[in-house]
Amino acid sequence: MDELIQKAIKENEEANKSASSVPWEADRPHAQPFYTYDSTKQTWEPTPCKPVQEANAPQGITRLALFSWNIDFMLPLARARMDAALDHLGSLAGQLGPEAAVVIYLQECVREDLAAVGEKGWVRDRFRVADVDGANWATRYGTTTLVDRRLDVAACFRVHYRKTRMQRDAFFVDVVLGGSGGSQGQGKTKTIRLCNTHLESLALEPPFRPAQVQLVAEYMRAEGVDGALAAGDFNAIQPFDRTLHSDNGLKDAYLELGGREDSDDGYTWGQQAATTLRDRFGCSRMDKVYFTGDCLKLQSFRRFGADVLVSGEAEQKRIMSLGFEKPWITDHLGVVATVEVVE
Repeated sequence: MDELIQKAIKENEEANKSASSVPWEADRPHAQPFYTYDSTKQTWEPTPCKPVQEANAPQGITRLALFSWNIDFMLPLARARMDAALDHLGSLAGQLGPEAAVVIYLQECVREDLAAVGEKGWVRDRFRVADVDGANWATRYGTTTLVDRRLDVAACFRVHYRKTRMQRDAFFVDVVLGGSGGSQGQGKTKTIRLCNTHLESLALEPPFRPAQVQLVAEYMRAEGVDGALAAGDFNAIQPFDRTLHSDNGLKDAYLELGGREDSDDGYTWGQQAATTLRDRFGCSRMDKVYFTGDCLKLQSFRRFGADVLVSGEAEQKRIMSLGFEKPWITDHLGVVATVEVVE
């Protein structure tokens, strides 16, 4: 497994884009398109954002279900593993009622993963996607977001962190919803900002996660934003990570509903790691959901994705040969939070 990690680090360094070769400026919003599947043309087409003044809040939708999952980019069989992840996510999303809009965050995607996302029928039918290639990533892997296509998108941009050794960024999308409690069950239109981010890994000095969360929080509280949610692999492995939410005026969904640090029911990494890594580092609550805004009422938070396995005998043997107890598709569990948008 250590050899695989070193190989991934080397490949990342070779794939890193230089500052002079990219169109974005660090720590500043860089607008990017999002895409809707055109069944006539059988392709994903760029879709323009609608200004908030022109965007419509869909009738009957007052809840957001936000799924976030890191699908380990270092393991082989990217396509097979992502196919299994998407099948699981599709099943979970299909269990929700029509009153809930679904948003899916994925971290550590490679280009093969984007192809798998774009080919799933349920994704084409129900979602818009943020990326069809890696053009807006600073290295060979990155984050991508799927947004319920019933929602109008008012803004779509990516902020590449200045303080990063690993080419990390935060992807933002603004959607419009009507708050519950108004006439006919739907109130004043609210602009909700959604952020998908993969914070800096490892316990390096100086630490960069505090600066990254501070920047995310600034965008979450920007003028014109009524409420915001940020989620992803936050790589929370050091004592300061426990207060990054409160240090920046945000709420941690797991803790808000009574979760406790250092609890088995909160850990999202380690249970499905290679045995040697679990023995070395133990388990941790890496994956989180932060939120802010009086219009967001947290309804639920839970983990998902335990024991999702890659299909195929040969594929399973290959994963287990790397030191895993089972042929898991990723070393992370996912997290899902549901919020109601209220007046």
